[in-house]
Amino acid sequence: MTKEELFTIKIDKPDEKVYERVKECWDGLAKPLDGLGDFEEILCRIGAMEGKVPEDISKKVLVIFCADNGVVAEGISQTGSEVTAKVAALMGKNQSTVGRMTSGYPLRIIPVDMGMDCEGTPEGVFPGKIRNKTGNILREEAMSSEEALAAIETGIKMAEKCKNEGFRIAATGEMGIGNTTTSTALYSALTNENPEEITGRGAGLSDDALERKKQVIKEALSFHGLDKKNHGSKTETLDAMCKVGGFDIGGLTGFFIGCAMNHLPVVIDGFISAVAALAAERLCPGAREYMIASHRGREMGCMRALNHLGLKPVIDGSMALGEGTGAVMLFPLLDMTFELFRSGISFADSDIDEYKRFEGGRK
Repeated sequence: MTKEELFTIKIDKPDEKVYERVKECWDGLAKPLDGLGDFEEILCRIGAMEGKVPEDISKKVLVIFCADNGVVAEGISQTGSEVTAKVAALMGKNQSTVGRMTSGYPLRIIPVDMGMDCEGTPEGVFPGKIRNKTGNILREEAMSSEEALAAIETGIKMAEKCKNEGFRIAATGEMGIGNTTTSTALYSALTNENPEEITGRGAGLSDDALERKKQVIKEALSFHGLDKKNHGSKTETLDAMCKVGGFDIGGLTGFFIGCAMNHLPVVIDGFISAVAALAAERLCPGAREYMIASHRGREMGCMRALNHLGLKPVIDGSMALGEGTGAVMLFPLLDMTFELFRSGISFADSDIDEYKRFEGGRK
């Protein structure tokens, strides 16, 4: 993929007429108007994304992008890079945290090796390795432009694969020691927000280690000249990803773009996923219309990134686990929502008077 090919991608707008048809179906059910609140809204949006009233959302997939980050050498994480491949190997066997959480639930999990620091790719993990890890962002660029474009293209192709295999909704996940550092740096570059205000403890840092992490991010942004302005254009967004991003973030970014291109609803997980979603929207305006926010992550920048996207999460659980765990927790809630939409009793089939929608009510 070239820059020109990426920058000229056009995203179709979701079908507003279908949105209204789904809303009318909700209003026809024998229940208070907008009784399921944001969950009704999500189903309306899913219909608009697909271009038809939803008939089935049972076939679901979680794609987890895994990669290592050279910045781990600066002491910004509690564990070493070797943990990434170990957890990914468990993912390949459905034995990682998200695999055990969803045991028995109809969900396909696809871990993707975007650039783990290990020989080969663990069994059960999709091979998409760009190289073993990114450069140390404090001392060099994370990746070349060609590598960033390759990571984005891999994500787009994974979305196409999911669409072609008949999945109706996708969730995003990631695994990579040090990736809250790279995602915070990228978010700060994209928004010009002070990294000291949004840098979190990641998988768990002492006070001293947290201060070191803040220092590394701030110095990395200065080193690359990313602390000067809001990097909002397509070229600036890609440049920022090259300088301080990660292969996992690149893959996620491409996946969000690919899902939008293929009219496949896609669920954002936590902070890292949300930063990639923001990058996807900057690179391909309109991609956000195909995104669904799942939860209000514990990382301080998560809600800020979602606010930039104009998306509202529906779960508030103070989660920061990764692997797409927050995103897939939304799925059973959507299943229950869809079951009512599909089989609920209508006003027409009952002796209950239909509610009227008045001016000033919830839209």
